[in-house]
Amino acid sequence: MSRNRSILLSPQPDTDPPQDVSNSSLFPPLAEWEAPAFTRAAQFRVAATLVLFLFAAVSNLALLISVSRGRGRRLASHLRPLIISLVVADLMMTFIVMPLDMVWNVTVQWYGGDGLCKLLSFLKLFAMQASAFILVVISLDRHHAILHPLDSLNAHRRNRRMLILAWSLSLLLGSPQLFIFRTIKAERVDFTQCVTHGSFRERWQETVYNMFHFVTLYVIPLLVMSCCYTHILIEINRQEHKNKAGESCLRRSRTDMIPKARMKTLKMTIIIVMSFIVCWTPYYLLGIWYWFQPEMLKVTPEYVHHLLFVFGNLNTCCDPVIYGLYTPSFRADLARYWGCRRTGDSPRSLERLSGRQGPHSGEQESDPPSIKGAEG
Repeated sequence: MSRNRSILLSPQPDTDPPQDVSNSSLFPPLAEWEAPAFTRAAQFRVAATLVLFLFAAVSNLALLISVSRGRGRRLASHLRPLIISLVVADLMMTFIVMPLDMVWNVTVQWYGGDGLCKLLSFLKLFAMQASAFILVVISLDRHHAILHPLDSLNAHRRNRRMLILAWSLSLLLGSPQLFIFRTIKAERVDFTQCVTHGSFRERWQETVYNMFHFVTLYVIPLLVMSCCYTHILIEINRQEHKNKAGESCLRRSRTDMIPKARMKTLKMTIIIVMSFIVCWTPYYLLGIWYWFQPEMLKVTPEYVHHLLFVFGNLNTCCDPVIYGLYTPSFRADLARYWGCRRTGDSPRSLERLSGRQGPHSGEQESDPPSIKGAEG
């Protein structure tokens, strides 16, 4: 079994139980070293990851098609790029992180060469950073939509700039992987691994590097998202007290639909953020424990480390499920496609049928126009 001991998922050959929580930059003495094996716990990890991979690939691709070509196009113009970016980040996690983790656990050592070692290590961190930063952008968008509902004319431009910044930061923060990771062959043993060996002179340097990425991957996104939604909930509570005091707008009016539509989107994004926190928190906490107490490897069962990583990957499957629960158009697209497959109709004919149904054939899913005609 490959010794995955990195928050960046870098397997290491050592005698400790498998981990996913810290880069080990030094090989143990050869006399004490034993080649890792594909254990039963690792086999469970591969099987579970394969199931998650299949579900995440199908559901996220379906969501991408729905938002870009199906009924999901009715989503507000400034929200569509956010959802598409989130799906793309999830697909990167699905098609880069999951397959690489499965293959690496099966082969135990690295057979891809030095160039692929550097590239895939970079792509893995890039995908993880992008997924976290896109959630931050979505949180900031909802914060602005709820607290400044009449300032939505610039939402599309603002979101585009935030998305460019999110992807650029992900690219920048992932680039050190190209220089830190390399293939190392153990002396007098036929064993090659993609590791950080030789990149850090002292263990504390490696710990600082891992802690930096822990902060950018988890702590900063969590703080920003928490501040956004806390401020939103405070504002909603304030508005409810104003309504009870008789200071609200007329009920059953067109303007009364605006907060309802935004509340629906808000609930969806809160649940998406909560799934990110629930799925990845145990994994990162295990990483912190290892960085400061490496001896924890001797007291923690091997299957715990595998289970926590698989649980973290579950987040990639949650986003399309949550979106589907709150978005009738996505469910309608799935139903139409399933009906197409069962009846033998072509997707093109169903697209023409959908076009004849008109824009009022389903529930409005974008934030309705405000008094000035702007979308929130």
